[in-house]
Amino acid sequence: MSETLFDFFGLQTWTEFWWVMLGFVAQAAFASRFIVQWIASERAGRSYVPLAFWYLSVIGGVLLLSYAIYKRDPVFILGQSTGLIVYTRNLVLIHRAAKKFDPEQQHTT
Repeated sequence: MSETLFDFFGLQTWTEFWWVMLGFVAQAAFASRFIVQWIASERAGRSYVPLAFWYLSVIGGVLLLSYAIYKRDPVFILGQSTGLIVYTRNLVLIHRAAKKFDPEQQHTT
């Protein structure tokens, strides 16, 4: 069976196989953010981006960036690294706004 998988994906080693599996997991995490956003919007009855969307973006982005670095793909590396800046900044802004409006969080650092 491993020969069939290796041939199908054009792989030579088990290390390559596990990197490809990580790539699939990363893509699934990244793609799942749209399903989460869709469900949240349907429940809200309007377009809505939940916090989970941004966390899935970071998780998927970090994993995809790792895969891109392994593959040494400069286009993929640039795309994922700039995306990670946006996702992380959104999380910072969200947490900063939550802290501003929650007196309990103002006392914890």
